[in-house]
Amino acid sequence: MIEPHAPAPAGAPPSRTVPARLPVRPGTGRFLVLVCVFVCAACGLVYELELVAFASYLIGDSVTQASVVLSVMVFAMGVGSLAAKRLRWHAAAGFGAVESALALVGGCSAMALYAVFAWTAGWGGMWADGPRCLLVAFSLAIGLLIGAEVPLLMELIQRIRRQDAGGAVADLFAADYVGALVGGLAFPFLLLPFLGQLTGALLTGTVNVVAGGALVLGLFRRDLTRRARWTLLLTGLVVLGVLASAAALAGDFERAARHAVYGTGVRVAVQTGVQEVVLAGGTHGRPLDLFLDGRLRVGGRDARRYHEALVGPALTGPHARVLILGGGDGLAVREVLRHRGVRRVDVVELDPVLVDLARRDPGLSAANGHAFADRRVHVTTADALGWLRRARGPAYDVVVTDLPDPGITASTKLYSQEFYGLARRVLAPDGRLVVHAGPVTTRPRAFWTVAATLRTAGFAVSPYRVLGHDTGFASGPDRSTGTSRAPHDWGFLLAAPGPVPPPLRVPGDHAATLTRAGLAADARAARRTRVGGVRASTLVHPRY
Repeated sequence: MIEPHAPAPAGAPPSRTVPARLPVRPGTGRFLVLVCVFVCAACGLVYELELVAFASYLIGDSVTQASVVLSVMVFAMGVGSLAAKRLRWHAAAGFGAVESALALVGGCSAMALYAVFAWTAGWGGMWADGPRCLLVAFSLAIGLLIGAEVPLLMELIQRIRRQDAGGAVADLFAADYVGALVGGLAFPFLLLPFLGQLTGALLTGTVNVVAGGALVLGLFRRDLTRRARWTLLLTGLVVLGVLASAAALAGDFERAARHAVYGTGVRVAVQTGVQEVVLAGGTHGRPLDLFLDGRLRVGGRDARRYHEALVGPALTGPHARVLILGGGDGLAVREVLRHRGVRRVDVVELDPVLVDLARRDPGLSAANGHAFADRRVHVTTADALGWLRRARGPAYDVVVTDLPDPGITASTKLYSQEFYGLARRVLAPDGRLVVHAGPVTTRPRAFWTVAATLRTAGFAVSPYRVLGHDTGFASGPDRSTGTSRAPHDWGFLLAAPGPVPPPLRVPGDHAATLTRAGLAADARAARRTRVGGVRASTLVHPRY
C-alpha cells in the first residue's frame, strides 16, 4: 500500500528528505511524471488485453482465459506493490529497471506464447499444458512489474513537490486510469487491426522502455550515480535491440509458426476486423482447409459431407426462399442451390473479407462452386442477431444457421432463446430451422442445451448426427484448439415451430450417414446433468 509521508526518521537516506534536483521547473517535472504514468498505464493494459486475446485464440473459452489472466495479474500487482516498498530509497533507478524488465517481458510475451503453442502444444504429455502454464507465468510476471510502478512513481512525484497523500494519489491515479482507457481503446482499434498481435506487443514494449528511460535518465539523472546511469542506458538499449530484432523477424516467425500449426500448404492468412482467416491447400489437387480463428471450418473430405448434412434435411419440404445465417465461405449456399425450386437465398455474414475470399480465391471459390455469382444469392454484411431484430416476416421457408461452434463463448448469443425466437419470427408457418449444435459424442451437454433452448423458444426438434471420415488433428469443421483429435461426429437439430417435430427425411446417399443411434443414452446423460432445465435467457455453454 502507499503510505502517507511523514517526517523522515533519523539516519534515513537523503532521497527521503532532499528534493529531487531537476533540470526543469518543479511544475514541469511533475507534469512529465504524470505523462509517464499515463503512458505506462496504457502499455500495461495493452499487455493485459494481448494476453487475454492470445489465450482466447490459442486455448479457447474466452471467459475462463480472461478470468485467469485478470485475476492472476491483479493478485500479482498487489504483491508487486508490496515488494516495491523496498526500492523506494532508490526510486529512480528502481523505476528504470522495472520499466526495462516490463518492456522486455510484455513485449515478447505474445511471440513466446505463439511459439510454445505452435511447436510444443502437439507433443502431448506434460507439454500439452505448456501454453496455459506460460500464460499464467506471464500474467504473474507482468502483474508484479505493473504493481511495482505505482509506489515508485508515487515516491518520484512526491520528491518533486511534496503534497498531502490524498492529493498525490488522486493525481497519480487520474493519469493512470486515463492511460488505461487509451490503451484499452488502442488495442482493438489500432494495434490489433493495423499491426497484429505480435508487432503490436513489441511496439508497446518499445514505447514502455523509451518512456521509462526518458523519465529516469532525463528528469532524475542527477539522482543517479554515473554507474547507475550507464547501467540503465545500456539495459534500455539492449531491450530496444531485442524488441527491434523481434519486430524485424516477426513476419518470418509468424509464417513459420503458422506452418507449424496449419501445415506447409498455407496460401492465405489475413486478420480481418472479425477474425483470423487462414486458407491452406485447395489448389493443384490438394484438399482445401479453411481455419477461422484457429478452428478448422472446412477440412478435406468432410467439408462436403458436413454441409450436405446441414442443408439436405431442411430442404426436403418447401424451400423457395432460404435464409443462411453465417456461411460466408459459400459452401452452405452451394448446397442450397443444388436443390430445384430455390428462388432466393439471403446470406447474412459478419465478415466481408471472408465473403470476398469466397468469391475471388481460386481454391475456396472452386469449392463453393462460385455460389456467390448466382443471381439468386444476396449477401448482407451484418451480425446475425442484429439483422434478425430488424427483419420482418414471416418470409422464409428455411433458415440455415451455419455459425461458429456453440462451445465458443463469443457465439453463445447465437444459440440463445432470443436468437431462436427472432428466427421463428421470420419463418413461414410450415418453415424449418436447422442448427449445428456441436459434436454429440464428446460434448453431449452442449448439444442438448441447444436442443432445450430451441424447445423453450417454441420449436419442436428432431436431432440427428453425422459421422466424419477424417480422424486426424484437423478433421471436421470444428477443430478444438488444444486437443490432439477432433470430434468424430457433428450433431444437428432440425426444428419446426409448434409441438410436432419435423420429419427427418434424407434424400439419396445421405441415409446411411444419418443416425439416431446412441442419442437416447446421450439424452439420459444430459437429463442427469439437468441440461434440459437450463434457462435459455442465461444460456452459457460449458467449457470443453
